[in-house]
Amino acid sequence: MSAQPGQFAVVSRILHWLMAAMVLAMLGIGVGMVASLADYHVLVSIHRPLGIAILILVVIRFANRLVNPPPPFPPTISRRERLAATPSEYTMYGLMFVLPLVGWGMLSAARHPIVLYGSLHLPPILPHDAMLYSVLRKAHTILAYLFFLTFLAHFGAVLYHTLIVRDGLLKRMAPWNIHSDQASSKKSHDRMVAEGSRPD
Repeated sequence: MSAQPGQFAVVSRILHWLMAAMVLAMLGIGVGMVASLADYHVLVSIHRPLGIAILILVVIRFANRLVNPPPPFPPTISRRERLAATPSEYTMYGLMFVLPLVGWGMLSAARHPIVLYGSLHLPPILPHDAMLYSVLRKAHTILAYLFFLTFLAHFGAVLYHTLIVRDGLLKRMAPWNIHSDQASSKKSHDRMVAEGSRPD
């Protein structure tokens, strides 16, 4: 299934929706960790490997973006929105990369085991240091709130263009090919015009 004009590449769309699901799960887990002490250890056991998975995926996604650049914006996107879109997107990329690294370093400084699955552990990346752990923990919390605000801004912009402006911005990232029906209709129309122009 190849990308249609005006759409992201297929690989880009798969990576986007996979990461979106993981980020939403991570945000839900983060809220649960703050709100529920009873399930805290269970949520943490999911939070850590999921964070590392996001770290790996964001690197893959950034490399894919260099290979498959995004399609042009719809003409309804203002110049100001275009100027804001790229920095905000790279901010999200940066936070999705930095947050897991800060969390990894925080746990390393506290000498907490970073369990991915069963006996599979990540090695520490920082020396044991209680003060460093405290600083990184605060930084991790601040960055998490910043990422949540950035995510809300991104989500709000997409909703605005989808529900209010209705310019098909979301269709650029639709999992399916959005122009296949239009393309076939155009081919049928061109064929009918060609047949109608033939002399009897």
